[in-house]
Amino acid sequence: MKVLVINAGSSSLKYQLIDMDNETCLAKGNCEKIGLAGSFIGGSANGQKFPDRAVPMKNHTEAFHVVTDTLTKGETKVIDDIEEISAIGHRIVQGGSLFNKSILIDESVTDGIESIIDLAPLHNGAHLQGIRACQEVFGKEVPEVAVFDNAFHSTMPPEAYMFPLPYEYYEKYHVRRYGFHGTSHRFVSARCAELMGKDLKDIKMITCHIGNGASITAIKDGKVIDTSMGLTPLDGFAMGTRCGAVDPSAILYLEKKLNVSPDEMSDILNKKSGVLGISGVSSDDREVKAVAADPTNPLQPRAKLARDMQWYEIRKVIGGYVAAMDGVDAIVFTGGLGENTEDMRRDICLKMSYLGIKLDEEVNQVTRKGKEGEISTPDSAVRVFVIPTNEELLIARDTKAIVEAL
Repeated sequence: MKVLVINAGSSSLKYQLIDMDNETCLAKGNCEKIGLAGSFIGGSANGQKFPDRAVPMKNHTEAFHVVTDTLTKGETKVIDDIEEISAIGHRIVQGGSLFNKSILIDESVTDGIESIIDLAPLHNGAHLQGIRACQEVFGKEVPEVAVFDNAFHSTMPPEAYMFPLPYEYYEKYHVRRYGFHGTSHRFVSARCAELMGKDLKDIKMITCHIGNGASITAIKDGKVIDTSMGLTPLDGFAMGTRCGAVDPSAILYLEKKLNVSPDEMSDILNKKSGVLGISGVSSDDREVKAVAADPTNPLQPRAKLARDMQWYEIRKVIGGYVAAMDGVDAIVFTGGLGENTEDMRRDICLKMSYLGIKLDEEVNQVTRKGKEGEISTPDSAVRVFVIPTNEELLIARDTKAIVEAL
């Protein structure tokens, strides 16, 4: 079975074609600037990167035609015909309280996704465009599956997902903690249990998805009991451009001082804050790290502060989840920074010595760039792992399971 995995954005369309017989990625790519001037596609096929190619794409339907041409023609060809694609899996950011597991897409599902667009206005509308465009190009006879980014977190108890706001706002407007990156947290937690040779239900685990967007999840008895992102992906701790948790009064104060609208303040909090806002350098940790190590750069103190703040906040979240679970057996690092930033992992682990964590520094140094492994020593009281995430493969697995059960 070949499964096409789709992640549609408002002006983008990411895809992977996965052969589920051996779980190998045949091709992947991204259509960018859909509906805008200068639209293009780039990616790889059969393990070989192909150069970006300018091609007009007025909408997502045209983008899907570009994808199908890329998969079936020329040097990027990996299949003879799109009929070889057995099913399509869609990443959906927000399922609200309506969807707590992956599900076959029908009209009731698209209606449900549309009904909660307000909870993820930048994402769910784009996902619907992707689903409908996909149906136009492949036909409704090809099964499509929705895999929800917050579904893994649906096991949180009310004391974790409720906000201390008037209860009527939860009842009327569904204001609560939902969490995100659930597909990644589900993938790496299952893989960690495999590596430990235990059932996930028997492990107290904290999974840290640290990238430009970042979240941490506490898993006990095989269930998520808490996660750092909230109603939106803005909550938690400092990320690349997002502020994470901030005193709400600080936001109200700044709105008045700056005389900005809620939408303008949202732009500041989501796109101009976090590591970028503190460092004044970049949201890219590699660039911030370089400046932090250069005493001749006037932004060096700010760059160092940005990294110190982020790592400090990560330790606080982990420590809080240790308290919530009354202990921890394993900590997992994943995501772009989690998988590749060895000095961040070292700082976080060594400054939690109260947990009895002991780091194997040599292993920590080399466990990056797609390598998987345990970076704690055999006598460490808490086991620490680096596990590259693969959200697309998990989406493909869910899609295959649902389609085969039809």
